[in-house]
Amino acid sequence: MLFKNTSILPLGLAVLGALNVTTAGAQDVEAIYQQNCAACHGKNLQGGSGSSLVDGKWIVGGSTEDITRVIQDGLPDRGMPPWKGGLSAEAIRGLVIYIQEQEQAYQSEQLDSKLAATSGVFSAQGETFELQTLAELDGVLWSLAFLPDGSALITAREGQLWHYRDGALTEIEGLPEVWARGQGGLLEVGVHPDYSENGWVYLSFSQSTDREDAAMTAVVRGRIKEGQWREQQTLFSTDADLHSTSRSHFGSRFVFDQGYLFFGIGDRGQKALAQDLSRPNGKMFRIHDDGRIPKDNPFVDTKKALPEIWSYGHRNPQGMAKHPQTGQLWASEHGPRGGDEINLVEPGVNYGWPVITYGMNYDGTPITSLTKKAGMAQPKLYWVPSIAVAGIDFYQGGAFSGWQNRMLVAGMASEELHLITLDGTEIVADDIILKGQGRIRDVNVGPDGHIYLLLNFRGEDKGRIVRMSPVKGSDTD
Repeated sequence: MLFKNTSILPLGLAVLGALNVTTAGAQDVEAIYQQNCAACHGKNLQGGSGSSLVDGKWIVGGSTEDITRVIQDGLPDRGMPPWKGGLSAEAIRGLVIYIQEQEQAYQSEQLDSKLAATSGVFSAQGETFELQTLAELDGVLWSLAFLPDGSALITAREGQLWHYRDGALTEIEGLPEVWARGQGGLLEVGVHPDYSENGWVYLSFSQSTDREDAAMTAVVRGRIKEGQWREQQTLFSTDADLHSTSRSHFGSRFVFDQGYLFFGIGDRGQKALAQDLSRPNGKMFRIHDDGRIPKDNPFVDTKKALPEIWSYGHRNPQGMAKHPQTGQLWASEHGPRGGDEINLVEPGVNYGWPVITYGMNYDGTPITSLTKKAGMAQPKLYWVPSIAVAGIDFYQGGAFSGWQNRMLVAGMASEELHLITLDGTEIVADDIILKGQGRIRDVNVGPDGHIYLLLNFRGEDKGRIVRMSPVKGSDTD
């Protein structure tokens, strides 16, 4: 179906004869591939009478646009017919995602060995480092934030907040009640930039009010005194009629900037509401760090819009960080099956979900054929297949000097840590620097310049805190 090299047989008539001329709009994409493509390119996409689709060799280009164009228009001079008359735009979109998924899976096998440790030492992108497990905890670990003294606060989704100091863990008592169901629970923890003076700690969590079977993300702040959560103030919450029974897509992360607090909420499994400014679903928010609503927020004067909204059209943001030099707000966002994103978040901008996406439904059926539309922002980077993108942070410190000001991105399903290089507002490189150590939920650069990860064990409600420390003078340098 899709040719990448010149060793092509003239299969045009045979392929046309086998073409399923139904729109196949709701058919599983793997079934579409096996029915229409496997005869030429192999059941596992590794080649047959036609070329392999997973070896990374593309003579017409391997981008999303290139693959889409070739499937739609064919390559008549190479014996491949156009498929736009036999498959719907949505089905073709699904095929592109499926091919990219399978290609990435094949390439990932090669990467495993390249990034493996040698005598406990890892080497990637000009740096060598080792991993040290600092603690293991029960529960799904979600967020880590450092206090000025170098100790750290860690949340577990089940509702625990831990204080880690010098190898010891203390559980903080008296937290707000969380709705710990599905992806809901205790989520982000953040420390006010002036914590040494004011002592404020911030939490986001899934909150249920009048209806025990429904919840929405809320944000509070409080102070920790003698191991107790005290003086709580609610900064953001919604009425019960805006809550959802869905157990998915709560967001959220924090960024503090010049007296403001930014945070996100996912679409809560109700994707169309990401485009509705009267609902909190699928939005980024900006408030003052005491909960007041800024008068210059982009939708303050928009009728029925929630005044806290900063941007919209998001699916499920689970990473957020401020660039240390430019102050720009960057965020990571879960796509569906394919289409995880890195976005530069700007006021009033529509990021498109679910009208546009580079992903499809988990069952292989299409969401839309559109990846672009006027008035909707494009991601700065997207992944197909999904890596289950989570926490992000920008590196600043002396331990890994070659990574200065580059973005660290956690991947859960892929069990990868990515290092992203920017040139202004554009992403120019995406390198994997760690792989296969566990599901990485959060990444945070510590005051010592070392990199700290929250890892969860696949299939278990258990996790660990891990420190990446440089190794100087290693034979792997």
